[in-house]
Amino acid sequence: MNSQPRITKRLAKDAVNALPLWQFGGKIFLVDTEELARSAVECILSYPLLGFDTETRPSFRRGQHYDPAVVQLATAEEVFIFQLAKCGGLNQLIPLLESETNLKVCVGVQEDVRRLKKFQEFAPGGFIELTHITDTLGIEDRSLRKLCAILLGIRISKREQTSDWGRDRLTGGQLRYAATDAWVSRQIYEVATQMLSSEIKHVPS
Repeated sequence: MNSQPRITKRLAKDAVNALPLWQFGGKIFLVDTEELARSAVECILSYPLLGFDTETRPSFRRGQHYDPAVVQLATAEEVFIFQLAKCGGLNQLIPLLESETNLKVCVGVQEDVRRLKKFQEFAPGGFIELTHITDTLGIEDRSLRKLCAILLGIRISKREQTSDWGRDRLTGGQLRYAATDAWVSRQIYEVATQMLSSEIKHVPS
């Protein structure tokens, strides 16, 4: 019987920092009008698996909160970044956000969906929490950065996480950061589900 490679349960910060820094280098589409949002969603609806994430302007005052500013959706080769204030809120995105056939995978998806529903009501469908899958593999680390390190062998930067996502023009660094988070979520899902499938196939009958 072929033995399966041992899955790392957790990684120390130093081990993560020793990995090569990586960022998404594929096509990034900034969606900043209602017309672009409509056509982008029509295109994205043809993809059954999507990496998903949101970004919100950080708050540094107690009791002060902001609505989500950006929604990212990644296919295997490209990432669409929606500036909600410029593309009619969630109006054009709702068919995709409610679709059960378009899987949208993310770490911390419940909180992202909660914030989006508070911003504009919809009936979420097809959302998958990545850590439910990685937990099944026995991986104890649950942050996106650690999961990238364990399953993809890369280090991603979180430098832009607390930048101003509500600004009129997003910087190149913000666009690459947002695209990276969404795209690696999709990759983690694919790797984790393949590993889980392999484990199931090797269970003795």
